Order: sequence, then C-alpha cells, then structure tokens
Amino acid sequence: MSEKDMAFRAELKAHILAAGDKTEPSGGLRDDEPWFGPESRLDLDSLDALQISMAIQKKYRVRMPDSKDTRRAWSSLLSLADYLHQHQPA
Repeated sequence: MSEKDMAFRAELKAHILAAGDKTEPSGGLRDDEPWFGPESRLDLDSLDALQISMAIQKKYRVRMPDSKDTRRAWSSLLSLADYLHQHQPA
C-alpha cells in the first residue's frame, strides 16, 4: 500500500468519524473492520449512514445512490476507499 493510499484512508476515516459524530474505538479501527451489523464496534445506524453519505458526497463529489454496489462499499473503510477511487471525478 502506498503512502498516498494510507493518507487517503486516514483522511477518510477521520471524515467518517466526524460526520457520524463517533469516536474511534479503543485499539483503533482496522481498514477491513465492518461498520454495520453485530460485529461493528462503531454502532452506526441508518441516520449515521445518511449523515456520512451526505458528507462524503460533498467532500469527494461522488454520488452514492441506493444500490447493491453502494451497500457493498459501505461495508468497511477499505471498500469505501476503493469505491471512491473508482467513482471520483477526474
């Protein structure tokens, strides 16, 4: 993983935590850690997802429609970073 990728993920993680008004769990948040569901330590709900989605769309200019692709992207920091790289305008 390049330094650029690491910096982007760190920025994205900080943006997500701020938009969802969450603090990073003790021990940190792994890039592949789930955000939703029983294994999630972030305890995000649908309102958090909406707030974070709006913040991401504003900052990165990537529309996140309600689709299977988008839901997969929301599974972890790693998957969202990949999604944003694929869909971000040039």
